[in-house]
Amino acid sequence: MIQRAVNTNTVTVLGRYHSGFEFSHKVYGEGFYNFKVIVPRLSDYSDILPVTVSERLIYGIDVEKCTDYLAIQGQLRSYNKFVDGSNRLILTIFARDLSVLADPEEMKNPNQIALDGYVCKSPLYRTTPFGREITDILVAVNRSYGKSDYIPCIAWGRNARFSEKLKVGDRIKIWGRIQSREYQKKQYSGEVLNKVAYEVSISKMEKVNENNRSDNKDDEVMGCS
Repeated sequence: MIQRAVNTNTVTVLGRYHSGFEFSHKVYGEGFYNFKVIVPRLSDYSDILPVTVSERLIYGIDVEKCTDYLAIQGQLRSYNKFVDGSNRLILTIFARDLSVLADPEEMKNPNQIALDGYVCKSPLYRTTPFGREITDILVAVNRSYGKSDYIPCIAWGRNARFSEKLKVGDRIKIWGRIQSREYQKKQYSGEVLNKVAYEVSISKMEKVNENNRSDNKDDEVMGCS
């Protein structure tokens, strides 16, 4: 059961330490820390992603002073946090393995995620002012001990049109990358706050039918930058 849970949610990222190294919590005497890594895209842009790691994985590594690349493997997890009077969905890469990579060329794709889960909210199809098609999908991925992670995903182009027709409860497999996206939110007071959202940008997806056959859909190149 545990092995299945791991295989339904796998993340591999390669990046450099960016900021925010701080203690998070302790479980059964084992301490966990949070920090952010900056992960390059294929384009000139980079994603700044949150990581949670056990003190045992970073033993002997001065993360804040490390200028080399950090190779992180794990899962993308979610939890609810009470912020400013309401619950917010918080995402973090939970590291199961972390190492300093001497030769970053060993990892050709610095940001990879694969998910196997269920649509838990009706997909929302929309178009941008520039005419790009996007569908927002919230995917529930089962974890061990009866827990689930709720992960926002976005599909582009043909994938957007395909996923628009998905229904709550449909099982889907997703491959893509984790991205950070800056946006602005206007408060009731009129103040505009700069915020960051984390989501999975889909490059390939499959709908898993009851007879175990999958409908494959690859993304258009424009959605994979």
